[in-house]
Amino acid sequence: MTSSAPQPSGLAALLKGRLIVSCQAPPGDPMRHTGTLVRMARAAQAGGAAAVRVNGPEVVAAAAAAVDLPVIGLWKDGGTGVYITPSVRHALAVVEAGAVVVAADATARPRPDGSTFTELVAAVHEAGALVMADVSTLGEGREAAAQGADFVSTTLSGYVPGSPRQTAPDLRLVTELAASVRTPVIAEGRIATPAQAADALAAGALSVVVGTAITAPTALTRRFVDELAG
Repeated sequence: MTSSAPQPSGLAALLKGRLIVSCQAPPGDPMRHTGTLVRMARAAQAGGAAAVRVNGPEVVAAAAAAVDLPVIGLWKDGGTGVYITPSVRHALAVVEAGAVVVAADATARPRPDGSTFTELVAAVHEAGALVMADVSTLGEGREAAAQGADFVSTTLSGYVPGSPRQTAPDLRLVTELAASVRTPVIAEGRIATPAQAADALAAGALSVVVGTAITAPTALTRRFVDELAG
């Protein structure tokens, strides 16, 4: 179990050129069970992952106790608008549960409690953890970096109005962010193959996050079923 947050430079060195596995499952999915998600995290560690990304204080705490990897925690609350760690309260609960990095929506959309991303960053840093800003555009990434985010991730590209809709990773955004901010860039979103992960690193990402292609058997099964159905 990782007991305290490393410095951004230290964690960046650990993550450089390596894989982060997102161990999550949507509401209603049979895999959405704390014990199952912890097993995912343990399997990711056994496979050589550098870190895991998990959702919810209960799962964060269980994963932090089970794996000797940095835990990137978030708390999804709701399903529309800003729902990835939408408030300071959510962020601090994730830190208390054992996350060394808090992932939070850093898009330009208003937060449901009226707070700002800057306030969330300050609170998480005060609590001794780091912040990963989930963004959808170059402008949001630049702003998040200016507000003190320790990492900027392309997580929300294609999922927020104003960002390009596509089936492949947004490598253009990765390239533009890497050239525009000194903050380490994390590639996330629609990375389906090892080749695409390598392309993201070549585009300037420090590290890549892969979720569905590794940890979502329901979604993967549906893809096969849909293809066979024509």
